[in-house]
Amino acid sequence: MRIGILGAGGMADALGTRWVAAGHEVFAGGRDATRAAAEYGEDVVLVALPWRAAVDVVAGLREVLRGRVLIDCTNPVGPGFVLETVNGPSVSARLASAAPDAQVVKGLNLCHEDVWRMAPPVFDGRPLAVPLCGDDAGALSVVRRLVRDLGCEPLDAGGLARAGLLEATAALLIGLWVGEGADAQAIAPPYAAAGRR
Repeated sequence: MRIGILGAGGMADALGTRWVAAGHEVFAGGRDATRAAAEYGEDVVLVALPWRAAVDVVAGLREVLRGRVLIDCTNPVGPGFVLETVNGPSVSARLASAAPDAQVVKGLNLCHEDVWRMAPPVFDGRPLAVPLCGDDAGALSVVRRLVRDLGCEPLDAGGLARAGLLEATAALLIGLWVGEGADAQAIAPPYAAAGRR
């Protein structure tokens, strides 16, 4: 698969490196976003930019992104671990508006870049689960494959309208992990005890 990455920071490097190891062709372009999207984003384009910049860059590439799968791994988390989009649409919704002919999938945003460098990210014998939000079945299928290529298990988290929940979850978890030094994983009971009957 050919993957273009908008951004050249830690997330771009970590995910891109792992996908190259899985046999994909990857090009990350910080300043050369058009090339990353046009030449290498034949199948998929990962948005790994600060969220405000991401919306502007994607808007400028709307024609290039037509028909492409656009993975949004951004987190609109500001100082004090505040969700910066709390009174407005999610970043994913903004990206979908900026490039209406692209198929946006939200995911890969709940972990620090160091987790994505693990090969694979397995904890206590359990592969990391990665929630995904999107409206297009074909796009979700493509992103599920890329998640599995990282050694993780994709989870269906609903349509793109639920992407804001993933962004809010990131703000909560980052605040607990970084701000409080808490074991945020401990807030979720095991599946068997989660109230299913």
